[in-house]
Amino acid sequence: MSFIEINGRRIAKGHPAYIIAEMSANHNQDFAKAVRIIEAAQKAGADAIKLQTYTPDTITIDCDNEYFKIQGTIWAGKNLYQLYGEAFTPWEWQPKLKEVADKLKIDIFSTPFDSSAVDFLEKMNVPAYKVASFENVDIPLLEKIACTGKPIIMSTGMATLGEIDEAVRTIRQAMNNQLALLKCTSAYPAPPEEVNLKTINHLSEAFDVPTGLSDHTMGSAVAVGAVTLGACIVEKHFTLSRKDPGPDSAFSMEPHEFKTMVEDIRTIEKALGKVCYGITEKQRESRAFRRSLFVVEDVKVAEEFTQTNVRSIRPGNGLHTRYLTKIIGKKAATNIAGGTPLSWDLLG
Repeated sequence: MSFIEINGRRIAKGHPAYIIAEMSANHNQDFAKAVRIIEAAQKAGADAIKLQTYTPDTITIDCDNEYFKIQGTIWAGKNLYQLYGEAFTPWEWQPKLKEVADKLKIDIFSTPFDSSAVDFLEKMNVPAYKVASFENVDIPLLEKIACTGKPIIMSTGMATLGEIDEAVRTIRQAMNNQLALLKCTSAYPAPPEEVNLKTINHLSEAFDVPTGLSDHTMGSAVAVGAVTLGACIVEKHFTLSRKDPGPDSAFSMEPHEFKTMVEDIRTIEKALGKVCYGITEKQRESRAFRRSLFVVEDVKVAEEFTQTNVRSIRPGNGLHTRYLTKIIGKKAATNIAGGTPLSWDLLG
């Protein structure tokens, strides 16, 4: 299925990109800040705000052995339980945040990380689900989400083509065809040279789904480039300020940056247009700056046209320049003042 719909909004090629602001942990366990993030995202032009629904106990266990210690990322030094205890969004907030988003007319949905989160979000009546890159190999979770019948946006970070195929088949076997796939590089922040935007269209062709980008690079250039290449969805982490502490703040976008990105994406969408040659409406006035054949010196009746008295110059009111060689040697039908655009009736 080459499109999905969220709250009546069609997401597909040829439609405006659906832009998601990921709140993640940027609320810093402050409900009022979470509300301000939703308000700021709406003002910045986001189509949706995305939450994450888990607790430390639903996503991992409290264990300090080597398997649970984080290495090589911005969260190095913590164990998984500590990280998720700092980052989770309290579940009791989420229905209230949905009320805030509904009033602002911005979509809100979430990434569930286990079966209980799906049950919780169903009671909230979210319009869609997001599957995180790290969960795209959790087949039972995918089955649970798919059985809701809601649209699913799934990130593909780290997944092989075979793993993506298995995930897509799992969702479709549950009779859910409302699926979109996001190219994602699961590094925080992600270096642009590892993003591989060309994968976006390959995903679309391979699985016949709308595709997009879950972007962890700094700045907006990669996201705008993705839309140029056909991305239907763009997801970016969103924070009120990168100076705020928190596990995701350092690679998140501030409101003014997000607003500029949205504006640039909307401009790019207008500029992409369609295959078009020739004169557009705004170019009509510029036709005068094209070249054409003019008589550039006074010419008397019966005098020959030469390379000296006829030239290809601006503006474009005279005969086409392709006729210059045919004009040379012909005679004038009348006296012609220099500066006259050449026309066939001036030839004898």
